[in-house]
Amino acid sequence: MEQSAVSGEHSAVAGKYFRRRIFSSFRRAMFFLLTAHCLLLAAHAQTEEQPDDIIAPPPLKALSKTEKSQIAAANDMKERTKLALALMEARLLNAESFSTKEQYREMFDELGGFHALVDNTLNFLKRNNNNSGKVLNNYKRIELSLRKYITRLELIRRELPIKYESYVRQLTKYIRDARTEAVEPLFDDSVVPSDKP
Repeated sequence: MEQSAVSGEHSAVAGKYFRRRIFSSFRRAMFFLLTAHCLLLAAHAQTEEQPDDIIAPPPLKALSKTEKSQIAAANDMKERTKLALALMEARLLNAESFSTKEQYREMFDELGGFHALVDNTLNFLKRNNNNSGKVLNNYKRIELSLRKYITRLELIRRELPIKYESYVRQLTKYIRDARTEAVEPLFDDSVVPSDKP
């Protein structure tokens, strides 16, 4: 009887010991699962925030097929310049519209086309620059339009998320430089002689 009482005590102590061990293991497992869950939530939150911090790549600088064919069909230099300015205006209006609707990818595409039109027009005038009055008048026409575009681009840039703001800032700087490039032929030595009579 004494022996059975001792063995009963042993089994009770052993049972308590095993229950404590199981409870301790359970607590450790729960702590591990809770920690892993928190880490996963933090990683998920980081991946969601990360794309906002990344700067959007600049859009393609390309003319649409329609724009190319319209420009190619224009025979006269004045007509071609006016057409290019009308196409630039349309692109910029579309970009402003997409910006207010917060459709930034579409806005970028329009600004890329706008950028391509400015490049194309200045390159055309540069290739055909023979210091004649026709070319100089078209340079003046371009310069006056570019001046207005700078203000409009700045207004677009103010409302953009940081992700998209960098390209619009660079485009604004490019338009300022293009404006300078358009003004230079107007003050060339062949137009305004440097020697005074």
